[in-house]
Amino acid sequence: MILDILFPNRCVGCNCIISADLLVCDVCFCRIDFTHSGYFDDNFIKERCRLLFPVENTFALMQFEKENLSRKIIHELKYKSREKAGKVLAQWTTERIDFKNQKPDLLVSVPLHPKKLKERGYNQLHVFTEELSEFYGIPFDHDLIVRNHHSKAQALKSRQHRLETKNVFSITKSITGKNVLLIDDVFTTGNTLASIAWEILKAGNNTVNVLVMAMDA
Repeated sequence: MILDILFPNRCVGCNCIISADLLVCDVCFCRIDFTHSGYFDDNFIKERCRLLFPVENTFALMQFEKENLSRKIIHELKYKSREKAGKVLAQWTTERIDFKNQKPDLLVSVPLHPKKLKERGYNQLHVFTEELSEFYGIPFDHDLIVRNHHSKAQALKSRQHRLETKNVFSITKSITGKNVLLIDDVFTTGNTLASIAWEILKAGNNTVNVLVMAMDA
């Protein structure tokens, strides 16, 4: 209670004081560039993914553009230790996806290299994934995929470096016949997701779906 008074929660967009369980105020919420394509739709991210790997269904929660609020929200989550942003983003996602009778079997998020995980202290996708797991009743596996090489943040890479993802990931255990939902924060080139997707597809008779917090145009 004292900490809430001394260090109140503030809106990511306008810095006004808001409830501790919120990320943005009502005014700024209306400024977020949410996408309007459903999980089962033939949407833009599905078109992009299918140029790189076989994918069943796809969903992007927000648009990710240079000066918009979604970029600021993702930045808070990734680089400012605002893990609870993952819970809010998961809530926004569950309000927009109904899996109906085609619920995935397993949730898998893009892993950090152990060195980067130690530097940051947390994987920004874990809370998000775990919240989705609890809401939908779908198991997750944070250890299925490992990152083999440590690299600098995507935001600091050139486009050429972002394309160089060969042998970056490995699968750690046998998996077959699973309908996997692969989760990442931002879809840029799609090559990171493609690298993981091919590992999952090669492992057995699996199918891959994609869910991202934001889609970079």
